[in-house]
This record gives sequence, C-alpha cells and structure tokens, in this order.
Amino acid sequence: MQVWGVSTDTLMVLPCSSYSVAGFRPPSVDLKLFPSSSDSRPGFSNKCYSSIGWPNIGFQLEKYRARRLKVKALENSGENQIPIAPLQFESPIGQLLSQIMQTHPHLLPAAIDQQLERLQSDRDAEKEETPPATQDLLLYRRIAEVKAKERQKALEEIIYCLIVQKFMDNDISMIPAISPSSDPNSEVHYWPNQEHKLEAIHSPDALEMIQSHLTLILGERAVGPLNAIVQISKLKLGKLYAASIMYGYFLKRVDQRFQLERTMKTLPTDTRQQRVFDDLKPNPLWDLESMVQISSDDDGSDGEDSKSYRLRSYVMYLDAEALQRYATIRSKESISLIEKQTQALFGRPDIRIAEDGSLDTSNDELVGITFSGLTMLVLEAVAFGSFLWEAESYVESKYHFVTN
Repeated sequence: MQVWGVSTDTLMVLPCSSYSVAGFRPPSVDLKLFPSSSDSRPGFSNKCYSSIGWPNIGFQLEKYRARRLKVKALENSGENQIPIAPLQFESPIGQLLSQIMQTHPHLLPAAIDQQLERLQSDRDAEKEETPPATQDLLLYRRIAEVKAKERQKALEEIIYCLIVQKFMDNDISMIPAISPSSDPNSEVHYWPNQEHKLEAIHSPDALEMIQSHLTLILGERAVGPLNAIVQISKLKLGKLYAASIMYGYFLKRVDQRFQLERTMKTLPTDTRQQRVFDDLKPNPLWDLESMVQISSDDDGSDGEDSKSYRLRSYVMYLDAEALQRYATIRSKESISLIEKQTQALFGRPDIRIAEDGSLDTSNDELVGITFSGLTMLVLEAVAFGSFLWEAESYVESKYHFVTN
C-alpha cells in the first residue's frame, strides 16, 4: 500500500516506514529520539517574528553542525507573568479579544460574534462601493488589498482566540515559548503533566490513533524513564509540532464524519475492503515523499456491529478524493496560524541556501528535552489541530472565508 498525507509549501506531515501495529506508520528513523546527552551549551536566540517558514526539506539532516542547548519552560513569577498563549496578538481586534479573554472570559463568545458581524458589514459595504475613475483605480486596488490583509489578520486572531479559549475551558495551560537556560549545567525544567487532560478532549476512537502516533514517535524509548533527556534538532522538533497540528486537524475532521455516520448507522458494510491510493490526483498540498499511511486492523474485530467499527477502518475505506479533502487545510488563515504558532514556540529556523542550491542547516541547534516534555508537545499540537478545525468551522458559519 502506498503512503499518503498532506503538506503545504512550508509545513509537512511525517515521513514513514512500515511497522507492525495498526494505525499511522512511523516517521523515518532520523526523526525518532536521539541518544540522551547531558552536554549542553547556551546559544539560543528567542526572537519574535511575524511569520515562520518551516521549509519542506524532509528529515534527512545527517550533515549539519548543531549547537547544543537545553531549554526550559518559562517560570511563573510576579515580575514576569506568563502569557496565556505563546502567540501575541497584533491587530486591534485581536488585542481587544485577548484583553476580554483574560479579564472577562465569559464575554468572549459574544465579543467574537460581534467582531465577525462587523467584518461582514465592512466587506458588504466594500462590495457596494463604486469603483473610481481610471486614474484612481490603482490606488483603489491598493487600498482594497490593505483592507483584505487586515481582515485576514483579524480572522487569524479570532480563530486563535477560539483555540486558546478551548484550552482554557478544558483547564489546559498552553506550553510557553521555549527559552534557553542561562546555566548550561542546570536541569531542564518540566512542564506540568497535563497528559490526561489533553487526551480527554478526544473521542476514544481518535485517542486510539493518537496513542499510536505517540508510540511511533517515541519508539522503543517510550518504555524508558520519562525524565531522560534527549537531544533533538530544533528544526525537526518544530516540524514535528507543525505536522502533529495538521494530524490533529485531519483527525478531528474525519472523526466528526465517522461519529455522524455511526450515529445514523450509515457506516460502510464491507469493512474488510481497503482502498488503493494509486489514483490520488497531484495536488500542490500533497508531498508524495513525506506522507502518512494508515494500515488496517489485523485482529479481525470489525464486524457488522457499528460499535466495533474502528476509525482506522473507516479511514481505510475512504476513496482518494475524500482522503485529499479531509487531509487538506482548508484556509490560508489556518495555514498561517500553524506557522505562527510553531514559530512562537521554537523561533525562526536559521536556514540558508548553499552555493550548490542545497539547504544549509549547519546553524541548526539541538534542543534538550525530556520524553515527558516531548509527549506534552505532541499532545498539545494534536489538540491545537483539533481545536483549529472547530474554530475554523465556527468562524466559517458566521463569516464565509474558506475557499473551495
């Protein structure tokens, strides 16, 4: 069976190889955890940027010289209060909603609806405007482009507010921006263990696939000490986080359809049938070399009873067109949010174009992180993707912005 998945120009899902457990196939071996090392040196610059570009270069990064460092979660103190989310708001609408979210969170849904109504009114008014004379047409178009960019940023931050609110409603603290330790010999600080909270937001069917996703990333080290420190390329860690967001987005989307068909008793009757993915149409959002494959259930537990019908089997039954639709991020606003959220946590990757045209990652840094910390990062990313789908769908119901 061929592999499949989705990526954008800047984001990609995990590469994979065969494995024996049903579920998503594992990423390539170089993405799995590296040998633990206690040696670390500072040298991390956590600057803020307005966007990020995790390039689509795969995970084959054997030839790079990496600086070593250890990271820690920002500590809560009276002098430096931790923000509720790593990504800071820039638009007036986003800043207003952020303030409401922190001071009067119960008013946030109404405030978001009000802002969406205003955006809709502004867009309707703009459509009714009469284009100016020929000599002013260029200026008119330029003003329209500026307004469109402002609306896009406002939409992104409205969606982000809804995502952050979802974390707050589930009593989950988002992981703050990763910062370097000033003392190279100091221990890595631990984030609060919220594994059960992050798992509780998913259906049992989706959680089964998420657990397989985690097992494949951790590999055989999953049975080792959770406080063991491993060194991972910051570039790889960022790509893993972004890919897990996209995985959570896909999983929530297809799980909603699966639960609906299960409730309506319209699940496919031939649960043994598997679709062949040879007829997947070329798509700029698909990276054929970095895709995720789903294998079928091997225990034969899927019978006529819909309760025993697994989500994995349902995904296997979907045709190529449906798979592409479910695995594609629908809006440019959501793609931008994935990029910005990833950058807010890990910073901008230092990548250059070499003289021969290859990508030079020699300045990439190694991040020291515990197995429990890596688990938390992946679970948060999957939750973020799940919430992203819900937030995007809600905003779309109030303000149409998703293009077919």
